[in-house]
Amino acid sequence: MNRVHGALSTTALQVSRAGQGKELSPSPSHSHTAFPLRPFERGIQRAAAPAMAAARPQHRASPGRVPTRWVAALCTACFFLGVCVVNRYWAVPEPPDCPNKASPGNSRAVLNQVSQTREVVIALDRTISDIEMRLAAARAAQMRSQGVSPASDSAVDQGNMGHRMFFVMGIMTTFHNRKRRDSIRQTWMPQGVHLQRLEKEKGIVIRFVIGRSANSSPDSEVERAMDAEDKEYSDILRLNHVEGYGGLPSKIQMFLSTALSTWDADFYVKADDDVHVNIGITGSILARHRSKPRVYIGCMKSGPVIANNESKYYEPDNWKFGTAGNNYFRHATRQLYAITRDLATYISANRHILHKYTNEDVSFGSWLIGLDVEHVDERSLCCGTPPDCEWKAQAGNPCAASFDWNCSGICNPAERMEEVHRRCWERREAALPQGRS
Repeated sequence: MNRVHGALSTTALQVSRAGQGKELSPSPSHSHTAFPLRPFERGIQRAAAPAMAAARPQHRASPGRVPTRWVAALCTACFFLGVCVVNRYWAVPEPPDCPNKASPGNSRAVLNQVSQTREVVIALDRTISDIEMRLAAARAAQMRSQGVSPASDSAVDQGNMGHRMFFVMGIMTTFHNRKRRDSIRQTWMPQGVHLQRLEKEKGIVIRFVIGRSANSSPDSEVERAMDAEDKEYSDILRLNHVEGYGGLPSKIQMFLSTALSTWDADFYVKADDDVHVNIGITGSILARHRSKPRVYIGCMKSGPVIANNESKYYEPDNWKFGTAGNNYFRHATRQLYAITRDLATYISANRHILHKYTNEDVSFGSWLIGLDVEHVDERSLCCGTPPDCEWKAQAGNPCAASFDWNCSGICNPAERMEEVHRRCWERREAALPQGRS
């Protein structure tokens, strides 16, 4: 009886463990029992085997997986199928008037269109520039007709605005350059009745241009000296401008404003007081361009932009000209240059917003660089002193202006002006054209 009970216990234990998912293994305490199983005990175990199999957990077979290569192939096939379907049924329609972009004819048409557009833009730019200058000229003319100067801070009209002059030349000078002025009066600049005759018969006005002192009181020594000099020679144009304030660019602008309000001329000329000028040759050069509305005449140059702040010609705005070592744009040398009336009016009307660089000639060139202006490079306006001017005269190319490049003017002008005049002077006033009424 004990054997039967032991067999049944062993069988029950195995069934219990099978229900808990453990391996069916006989308990150590019973597997090594001291009593071997008899035939009827083994029969009992065989009878309990189905129950043990039913209690064993059933492990389901994992579903079959699709290989990775088949997934990639399927995705690729779907992609190409989608492309074919889109191209077949969803084709983007071409615009009705759109030619084939790849054709050479279309490329030429596009280039022609771009070229035509560029020409239209250029023409529009010229038109705007012309309108701006005409507007400034009309505004100045209207103010002059009302007895008001175009420049609010310029002198009151002093000349006869009804008579059209040929050109007005302003010789830039300072309070301390009396000897230079006298050397010019004694050489190439007419005096007294000859100066008046030049104005009336030829329409040529020549004046020394100078502003006011910081102490503009009539009792100041400087002002009294200038008034006495002007009374003696009547060849000085005083500006409502403080000398030295704003540098030469501001003085040039004020000269143009004052000259426009005083004389109606075809050209306005700027010269330095250390330059020898042949008036007749200068007039002949200007006469060739008298019919043109916007002309900038001078000895054109393009020097390097100086970024060294220890240099005399240091340019604080050097960064505006790009990489270090670049040159300025083309502009006339400062010794002598001329512009037409329209350009002078434009500069006068817009002087408050025109940028001023350190160098006067660079500033002047920048005021015209964006306009539709003809730049005339006239080399006879920058001849050297003797013997250079003599050689050129002998070759049939007389000089309109002579100076020393190394001095940016005649070296020691008060002492050498007479010699330069004697060797470089050309008497051609008789051939000058008349002024226009």
